[in-house]
Amino acid sequence: MPLVAHSELPTFSRLKQEGQTVLPSDYALKQDIRAMHIGLLNMMPDAALAATERQFCRLVGESNQIAQFYIHPFTLDALERGPQGRAHVARYYEPLEKIQEQGLDALIITGANVTQPDLSLEPFWEPLAQVIDWAYANVTSTLCSCLATHAVMQFRYGQTRSPLGFKRWGVYPHRVVDRTHPLVAGVNTRFDVPHSRFNHISRKQFEAAGLKVLVESEEAGVHLAVSEDEFRIVFFQGHPEYDIISLLKEYKREVARYARGERKDYPPFVDNYFCPRSQAILEEYRDRLDLALKRGTTPPDFPEQLICEHLDNTWHDTAEAVINNWMGNVYQYTHIDRKKPFRDEVDPDDPLGRVKA
Repeated sequence: MPLVAHSELPTFSRLKQEGQTVLPSDYALKQDIRAMHIGLLNMMPDAALAATERQFCRLVGESNQIAQFYIHPFTLDALERGPQGRAHVARYYEPLEKIQEQGLDALIITGANVTQPDLSLEPFWEPLAQVIDWAYANVTSTLCSCLATHAVMQFRYGQTRSPLGFKRWGVYPHRVVDRTHPLVAGVNTRFDVPHSRFNHISRKQFEAAGLKVLVESEEAGVHLAVSEDEFRIVFFQGHPEYDIISLLKEYKREVARYARGERKDYPPFVDNYFCPRSQAILEEYRDRLDLALKRGTTPPDFPEQLICEHLDNTWHDTAEAVINNWMGNVYQYTHIDRKKPFRDEVDPDDPLGRVKA
């Protein structure tokens, strides 16, 4: 499903340079194809704002090459932003009121950085809850990523996430536990998914809320689940949208924090991500960095390029397949009028016809 460059959002030109199919808006209007309008509530901090746009736009745009996608990015005023972030939002993002007035076929909600022990204490809590309520009543399906999954589980289902006591970060093997669900139709029964989080929602909590788990990992826990109607809310606890270098960038940031004295311990390796050669390079770098810090000399440059050459992406194809299934089902059940969530004959409490079967 090609993306349509209906605004000057830099993500469109960046993805076109990468070889993505991005249609000019005037050309798209000449095609007799039902367009899909997808909202992207981007709650990520300024430093990750554009990268998160690209990751989700790339995932959606690569999922299918037939229909047209109009991506409508927006954010919440309650999220603190610096001058650069505010300028980016003001120039390229749409007001929530405009999006609500025109309607959406589907909505993606990203994760966010948090500072409070309880999500309900975050300044974005009430605005996010309002968006979630609006989407449930007006949008065919909402996909929640990581922190958004935790927020919806607490706000809508009373299930509060639990601290892991450490950072779960790495690439973990997962298994499809319900092979009959349309979201995993034709998907590999075993595949990898990146995770990066300090908290989690357990399978027991998902099931206690009446939700259905579709994909999980013995080590990383539940990744993919759906709401009680099996479609209107889709939960990701992992990060299948991640680029091949996303976890490397996170690791590099943690090493930089160690070098600045902002963390006492040296960050452990990202699980199942670095090959033995890369680990050896990184261990040598640590020795050189510790020596520089001890002597008070300039720290050595992080060997990012040497590591990039040996990274493997073992999750993107399956992520595309799941998003393709999600978009295909939205396309099938959504109303031609994008202000209405379902075709007239579709039961909103059982849109896929599976709950009451």
